[in-house]
Amino acid sequence: MTQSDKPVIRKSILARREQLSLDERAVHDALITERLLQLPEYRKAGVVLGYMNFGSEYASELWAERALADGKRLVLPKVNHHTNHLDLYWAEDFENQLAQGLWGIREPVVERCERLNALNEVEFVLLPGVAFTREGARLGYGGGFYDKLLARMTHRPALVAAAFSLQIVEQLPQEATDIKVERIVTEQETIACTA
Repeated sequence: MTQSDKPVIRKSILARREQLSLDERAVHDALITERLLQLPEYRKAGVVLGYMNFGSEYASELWAERALADGKRLVLPKVNHHTNHLDLYWAEDFENQLAQGLWGIREPVVERCERLNALNEVEFVLLPGVAFTREGARLGYGGGFYDKLLARMTHRPALVAAAFSLQIVEQLPQEATDIKVERIVTEQETIACTA
C-alpha cells in the first residue's frame, strides 16, 4: 500500500459515509458521544481539545457541548494560514465565539477567543479523520494539520478518534510523521489500538 492509495481510500470511505441516512447518523452520533463520555481518559482530563464537525462526519459538536456541561475546559482548532498550523483557542460559547471558516467548518473567531499558548495543558484530544485501522493508523483529510500539531506537543495527551464503524479499514498507507490514535470510538465498540 502506497501514499498514492490515500485519495482512493478517502473517496471510497467518504462516499460510504455520505450514504448513511440522517436518522442512522443521528443514532450513531448519540451512541458514539455516550461512549466517549465514559472513557476514563476523558473523565480524568481537565482540558480537552475537540473540533467542530462538517459534512457527514461524526457530530463532534455534541461531544464538545457535553464536555463543557461536564465542567471541562475546551479548546478548538483554527487553521493559521500564515504558518499552515493549527492554533488552539479556548471556547465556551459556540454561538458567539465561532464562525464558519475554511471548508465551511466552524472555528474560533480570534477576536472573541483567548489563544491557548501552552499546548501541554491539553490532556485529551478528540481527532477527526476519514479512515482508521484497528492498530490506530489514521487517514485525515490530507492537510497534515493534526500530525503537525501533535508533533509540537512535548507530552502525549490521550489521543482518541470518533468514527462510524464503516470508517474502520484493514490497512492504511503510513508515513513516518503519521501519529497513531490510542482509541477509536464507534457506534458499535471502543477499540483499544495496539500501536
